[in-house]
Amino acid sequence: MKQISSVQNPFIKSLVLLQEKAKNRKQTGTFIIEGKREIEIAIKGGYQMETILFYPEICTELEAKKTAPSADFIEINKDVFQKLAYRDTTEGILAIAQSKSMLLSDLKLSENPLILIAEAPEKPGNIGALLRTADAANLDAVIIANPKSDLYNPNIVRSSVGCLFTNQIATGTTAEIIAFLQEKKIDFYCATLQNSTGYHTQDYTTPTALVVGTEATGLTQEWRDAATQNIIIPMQGEIDSMNVSVAAAILIFEAKRQRGF
Repeated sequence: MKQISSVQNPFIKSLVLLQEKAKNRKQTGTFIIEGKREIEIAIKGGYQMETILFYPEICTELEAKKTAPSADFIEINKDVFQKLAYRDTTEGILAIAQSKSMLLSDLKLSENPLILIAEAPEKPGNIGALLRTADAANLDAVIIANPKSDLYNPNIVRSSVGCLFTNQIATGTTAEIIAFLQEKKIDFYCATLQNSTGYHTQDYTTPTALVVGTEATGLTQEWRDAATQNIIIPMQGEIDSMNVSVAAAILIFEAKRQRGF
């Protein structure tokens, strides 16, 4: 059993960069997952674990090997664990996992799909919340248009509470995604203030994508012009918008209601 006890170890330094730099994650095709539950969810979602690092005072060797039997294992001490872990409650175990392709062409959709599309979301907490909502509704896919963040950023992995691994996810430009939807004959409804009708007046029982933008700027004109219909959630207070993940949840569960859950 390999053991590492120094935070100056070159391999540990490379893992710190993997946590901190999207460039390193892209170059290596790997990222780090913290926590037994998240690792188990990732494995169930088809992710391959290369290496498991465990701190034996919290997670025993036996427990680590049960989590991902086919991985390589490294025992680490408290200093190394604290250097790598973003959370205090990661159960003494971390994994180096292989990332997945997020191409539109890789999506496997049902005959009557329901999809969430988010244009250029920036805040990891919002992205995590969108993924959690998509998982709760068992959507066919989540598509990120013009992504601003690497989806394997540890803050997104953490805020999604494992739902990064339970959803089908793809990324692309707005033009690529609109072309994909049109080719697949999927109607798409854009949440926007401009030229909109009430979200509850539309029929989402056929192949549907629900599109949300950022809270600051909303959706770009390209989406608004191409939409099957622009929709709005009526606001009865002083503000004209709400958190993007909350808005997405309202739209998604209206579609699920229409489909009989």
